[in-house]
Amino acid sequence: MGKSSTIRARIEPDLKDKAERIFKQLGLTTTQAITLFYKQVEFKKGLPFDVAIPNEVTRKTFSDTDAGRDLIICNDADDMFKKLDM
Repeated sequence: MGKSSTIRARIEPDLKDKAERIFKQLGLTTTQAITLFYKQVEFKKGLPFDVAIPNEVTRKTFSDTDAGRDLIICNDADDMFKKLDM
């Protein structure tokens, strides 16, 4: 590798710590993870994942879930399929 460039960014400390723990489990340094992300952006000519603005139904569902409203709790996969009539 030739020259290198520096990236500086501010990020929430909790998010940084959680992400770096995952990188470590994957055997990656933060620099390697950022490089991997940039390589994928270059390869895909865009973000390497879908980014969408949630519609009203999705926003309401997120809000209800966060508030604990309209939740269906399942004990396991069999219970879930039963509740879904599957």
